[in-house]
Amino acid sequence: MSTFKTEQEEFWAGEFGINYVKRNTNYLSNIPLFSNIFSKTNKVNSIIELGANIGNNLQAINSILPHANLSAIEINSDAVKELEQIKDIKVYNQSLLDFKVDHKRDFVLIKGVLIHIAPNYLAQLYDLLYNLSDKYICIAEYYNPTPVELKYRGHDNKLFKRDFAGEILDKFSDLELIDYGFVYHRDNNFPQDDITWFLLKKTK
Repeated sequence: MSTFKTEQEEFWAGEFGINYVKRNTNYLSNIPLFSNIFSKTNKVNSIIELGANIGNNLQAINSILPHANLSAIEINSDAVKELEQIKDIKVYNQSLLDFKVDHKRDFVLIKGVLIHIAPNYLAQLYDLLYNLSDKYICIAEYYNPTPVELKYRGHDNKLFKRDFAGEILDKFSDLELIDYGFVYHRDNNFPQDDITWFLLKKTK
């Protein structure tokens, strides 16, 4: 009997999530992206990523900020084995929907994960992002001005696009937008997956 709340959690904890681990092994194209994002920040000494998979984002960040303390939350146990190879990282092998905040970090990252969360649980994820952050929140997802569901690799009910950053800005009045940008899958040097990123900061 499953201990998960949603079919999306089952999906990523199981065989599809394992195959995703095997498909995604290159972190180098993330270095320019995060170099740009972190150039807009100040004094980031601790970072946590929600839904880190095998750590492609955190490996890139580690090369930029080698002295920052890294943490990761990841639902798939195969991905966790890879994550734990990153030096001095703290890994939580559990669903984001079950995670309880232990302490705040300077920088909270979620990239390509909110799009796979059941929409009725997004408010819980926004609370988690906010409560984990002492300073910055970075959201990097597929953007759409209004909520829409798309088929994902032949699967229904697994991919949802919307204005995630706008919704969390509306939810928490002390968040401000610092910067945003887009990275394109046909970039000649450092392609990404048509991701729109938003850097938010707490003002209180």
